[in-house]
Amino acid sequence: MPPFEGRLADGWVWGRGALDMKGGVAMMLAALLRARAEGLELPGDVLLCVTADEEAGSFHGARYLVESHPELFAGVRRAVSEAGFPAYFGGRRIHLVQVAEKQVCWLRATVRGPGGHGAVVVRGGAMARLGRALALLERARLPVHVTPAARLMLEALARAAPLPAGPALRALLRPPLTGPALRLLGRNGSRLEPLLRHTVSATAVRGGGEMLNVVPSEVEIGLDGRLLPGFAPDDLIRELRPLLGPGVELELAFHDPGPTAVDMTGFPLLETILREADPGAAVVPFLLPGVTDARFFARLGIQTYGFLPLPLPADFDFVPTIHGADERVPAEALELGACCLHELLRRFR
Repeated sequence: MPPFEGRLADGWVWGRGALDMKGGVAMMLAALLRARAEGLELPGDVLLCVTADEEAGSFHGARYLVESHPELFAGVRRAVSEAGFPAYFGGRRIHLVQVAEKQVCWLRATVRGPGGHGAVVVRGGAMARLGRALALLERARLPVHVTPAARLMLEALARAAPLPAGPALRALLRPPLTGPALRLLGRNGSRLEPLLRHTVSATAVRGGGEMLNVVPSEVEIGLDGRLLPGFAPDDLIRELRPLLGPGVELELAFHDPGPTAVDMTGFPLLETILREADPGAAVVPFLLPGVTDARFFARLGIQTYGFLPLPLPADFDFVPTIHGADERVPAEALELGACCLHELLRRFR
């Protein structure tokens, strides 16, 4: 489908951003416009904050607003934002409401070794060491850390999920059993694994040779690290150093700290609204493996809930669809989400 038409076909809205994040913006705007049209009496001001660069560091959006204009958010203590995709266990739909997220922790890894002419055999060069380092990262499983946010989520998920998933989810909270339990959970396990470990992905290679006949003596790898809540960059570097060995130098390139505490006082209302809108489904607090603009608003004491309900079909694998070709969302899912947001405006006190 064409990426920028927003085409409605076969009951789906097709287009880049349908899932992330134009669909969510449309739901928020529809809820506000409906409240305005109905003359809904609200207990206070409702701010709609739409920014365009969350994927690029938020330097001109949320980060700028929080750092340069915090007065705009005086008195605000709760917010709703992105995240709200469901999970399925044993056929039961479970709505995930984000309450916490990991932290960006980008690293530079420098690999050095003997250089020389390409016609001469060079052993232990930077390129060979780079290959070994990348292979080690591919196979690595960093230590398990059960954070309060992960425990909150997994305990709720274990209560909501039918057998046999429930016991496997509880086993995730016991580090010696985490690995086998993740394998038992299959695709759901692969999505839960980043919530229990720091993760590192090699995303860029720089500084190799410019000439095909020169063996470079230095290569740099860009690493996209993601920290669990409550940890610092030194914790990740400490875990990576023995894994990569003494021939690899690690340094911090960029870190965006995230909130460590979770305020659950707004969660019961969101749970009630979702249970009424989607009977039979469960609602679980969610630790997001990525990051959102919520990390900036947390600096102002604002708890953000990822509450954009989308009851996607169980057989729809949305993860590879986001940011990809034929991104799409069911039109009726957008309608339900917009109704839930309107209900939140109506009931919030």
